[in-house]
Amino acid sequence: MNQGFHMIDVGGKSPTHRTAIAEGRIVVGEHAFSLIRQRALPKGDVLMLAEIAGIQGAKTASQLMPLCHPMGLDQVQITTVLEEDDCAVRVFCTASTHAKTGVEMEALAGANAALLTIWDLTKMVEPDLLIEGVRLLAKSGGKSGLWLNPAGIPDWVREKMCPPASQTLKDVTVAIITLSDRAAAGIYEDKATPVARALLERFGATVTATHVIPDEPDELTKQIHLIRENGSARLIITTGGTGIAPRDKTPETISALADRIIPGIGEQLRLYGSQFTPFSWSSRSIGATFGNILIITLPGNPKAVREGIECLHQQIPHLINTIDNLKHD
Repeated sequence: MNQGFHMIDVGGKSPTHRTAIAEGRIVVGEHAFSLIRQRALPKGDVLMLAEIAGIQGAKTASQLMPLCHPMGLDQVQITTVLEEDDCAVRVFCTASTHAKTGVEMEALAGANAALLTIWDLTKMVEPDLLIEGVRLLAKSGGKSGLWLNPAGIPDWVREKMCPPASQTLKDVTVAIITLSDRAAAGIYEDKATPVARALLERFGATVTATHVIPDEPDELTKQIHLIRENGSARLIITTGGTGIAPRDKTPETISALADRIIPGIGEQLRLYGSQFTPFSWSSRSIGATFGNILIITLPGNPKAVREGIECLHQQIPHLINTIDNLKHD
């Protein structure tokens, strides 16, 4: 049976932080542009009212488009830019929220509402107006992650959507141990280690060693003892062996070595990962201390490795300082 139109069911998705930026512009002609710049249009300051209208437009997107989900927006920001060479006003709308679906339509609705308001206040002095170039510049959040318009975006949009990583792990030395029978045997490409290394280094860490070993508890124990003896790392990240397959023994191996288990590390990893997949709850990841070394066990999936490091990178320096009995705020 043809059900016709329907709103997409997002009930099973987890909320994530979502941001979208849209733009458009209106060409108003030389005379109207001069009045807009002087804020001297007969109906009042069009730029100020356009900002208000854009915010309202983003908030009411679902009332304009029948299948658009109602959204509780965290923020809407409207920016107007005067383009003198073309006698035009460019409008940018940024919308953000924590939700189960994206805010592209809210950003586009906000940009359009601002542009239409400029038209409305300008038409009495210049009826020949043109709205053009309305488009989505960027969006982020959810399963699809970051999208940037391939036709090009302003530098400030790129900086906002791709800010440089904070150097939270500066001066932290890290060893990465990947456990995989197939990768260790050379029949499977190790994808976890490069992801872990790139992200750790992006946050400022120094990766002192990487090891790819089979899922063998004795081999893992040996590598950890060697790292401790040569003092090459204060942090060990393991990937793989945290599931429930017969050879997944990483948590047991680390627990046998550890001075202390940090239960909250595993809990936080599973909670954070559940935003992206319910399978996160099947991971047995743990955190632990071994002498002056902090050990964090992550799943072997490269995506889970990235999520785990993103989840914990701000806490790692605090944990290492605590191991060293240093005071912290």
